[in-house]
Amino acid sequence: MYPEYDDQATNALGGKLFTALFMASLLLVGFFASSAAYAERIKDLATIQGVRSNELIGYGLVVGLNGTGDSSNSSPYTISSINAMLERFGINVRSKIATMKPKNIAAVMITATLPPFARPGQKLDVTVSSMGDSKSLRGGTLLLTPLLAGNNQVYAVAQGALSVGGFTAGGNAASKTVGHPTVGRIPNGANIERAAPTGMRSGQDKVTLQLNNPDFSTIKRMRDAINANFGADMARTVDAGTIEVWNPEADAIELIARLEQIELTTDHRAVVVMDERTGTIVMGQEVRIDTVAVAHGSISVTVTESPQVSQPNAFAGGETTTVDRTDVQIEEEAAQLVVLPRQVSLSTLVTALNAVGATPSDLIAVLQAIKAAGALHAELRVI
Repeated sequence: MYPEYDDQATNALGGKLFTALFMASLLLVGFFASSAAYAERIKDLATIQGVRSNELIGYGLVVGLNGTGDSSNSSPYTISSINAMLERFGINVRSKIATMKPKNIAAVMITATLPPFARPGQKLDVTVSSMGDSKSLRGGTLLLTPLLAGNNQVYAVAQGALSVGGFTAGGNAASKTVGHPTVGRIPNGANIERAAPTGMRSGQDKVTLQLNNPDFSTIKRMRDAINANFGADMARTVDAGTIEVWNPEADAIELIARLEQIELTTDHRAVVVMDERTGTIVMGQEVRIDTVAVAHGSISVTVTESPQVSQPNAFAGGETTTVDRTDVQIEEEAAQLVVLPRQVSLSTLVTALNAVGATPSDLIAVLQAIKAAGALHAELRVI
């Protein structure tokens, strides 16, 4: 005979056990997910020495504008450029240069970025910006323009129709501008004519990594992660922003591809960035303050001047004159002394600072004062 069991109790116990195991698995998944969320790839933290982009620039003309080009009075270089361009086609207009009023042409600067490993025949996006008093580049076409690098060598040639997001409408009395019509883009508007220079070779004996934000703790963690991944002391730190990785197989592409996928946790200094022009404040999660008491109140001074006419009596023999009456008002907002306790997280710090009741512009002054008191453990950067 087998013992009899209560099926309902057994099912209830099994259900509770299943729920407990399910919640535990969710906690483990959340733990590992949160741990992985803080890990970053070397590909996103560092660059390869010798692999870099190059900036290109050129000067040209945009034609076909609907009367929104440069004026001859304020942009004389546009007239000179038109004259030089026409002479290349065998047309001499030097005797008529004083009477030229090319309202459909604008002088522009062309900028582009030449990516690493670019080869002749590939395309580049270019940005075209007006450098005169042109009101709009909408509907214009850029004429053939060479693009030069910092060494004055031509690496690309640009030409094509502009794509301008904004426009201007109206007349002499009133007009309205939407967007920014004096800057346009030409997707795939430039052809690369010369290969981009690079300092990297496929058979080099080592690869040098450069941190985007140099930090001693992060560079040490990166070195340890690389050595742990390859199983040998292949990585060597040079300084707080540079690591040299030896390449025993002389295949730099394979080595870099493996290096880019290695993950590690980063570290950086506590920083508070403040923009006084816009009232923007950005804090990192490492920002901490000691216990301080803060009182903040705004003082406003209003000065109003109202001229009044002083009229003498009819037989007094005086003169009518204007007398200024000045009214001065001073207002000071009441402010309570608020204690900001020592904070252990960014969220509690923000809650405590909000308790002061200051606007973003006033909060900048509060943070500067806390820093001056030595209670803010972070670097203040004003941009």
